[in-house]
Amino acid sequence: MGFNAPPPDLRIVQVSSLHAHEEHDNQRSEPLMQRLQQSEYFLNPPIVAPISSGQYVILDGANRCFSFARLGYPHILVQVVSYDSGLIQLDTWQHIVGSWKLKAFIEAIRALNLVEVEWRQMAGALCHILFKDGRVMSLRAPVETVHERNAVLRSFVSIYQQNASLHRTAIVEPSEIWPLFPNAFALVVFPPYQPSDIIAAAKHDAYLPPGISRHIIQGRALMVNYPMDALRDPVVELEQKNRVLSDWIKRKLENRQVRYYSESTYQFSE
Repeated sequence: MGFNAPPPDLRIVQVSSLHAHEEHDNQRSEPLMQRLQQSEYFLNPPIVAPISSGQYVILDGANRCFSFARLGYPHILVQVVSYDSGLIQLDTWQHIVGSWKLKAFIEAIRALNLVEVEWRQMAGALCHILFKDGRVMSLRAPVETVHERNAVLRSFVSIYQQNASLHRTAIVEPSEIWPLFPNAFALVVFPPYQPSDIIAAAKHDAYLPPGISRHIIQGRALMVNYPMDALRDPVVELEQKNRVLSDWIKRKLENRQVRYYSESTYQFSE
């Protein structure tokens, strides 16, 4: 028998109650802000997890949350999922790096402060870099705190984020990647993270680089089409907005306008 996720816990919350766990990507937010200003409906709620009373860590959708804040919108529709619910799988994205000179990439790594380079796989490394020519590089840093470790990682990722092409992938086998990305020369493989790492990053502003953490959510709400005006409204109080949301969801369910898909899918409309 297949797994059936419970109905999504949709809530309208204060934008100021949301805390990022990864560094913000400004390049993606500018066009998103323009779309939000022009949109009649809000499609895909960010995924958040509770971290304390009335406060949440953003698991996915940080750019939407940041854009709401920049636009001055007071409230945002989110899907709340607790880490201990059994509905979240925490994984990592790997980074495919290409369209840059290999020599320049390696020189930039060597120039990083606090980074130690080893041409072999090593336990406890910040990450491993698998090159197209078969070599393996490990990056280490003599640091102790989450703040310091994530700061070094941000410095490293910013090298190729600013100078090369970057694609995220869940594939970890290099031989499967090179035919798909002929201009790529390296695959950056990050170690696994625990929910406590994500929560600590959010609570202490010790951000991960963008595009590393990967949260797979069972029963994710998509294409919700909730009215943007209801979220933008600066006058209606939060409690009243949630009452309206609750009634709206009930009508959707009663009219059979919500459908659950249990199978994995590929979506070609992104």
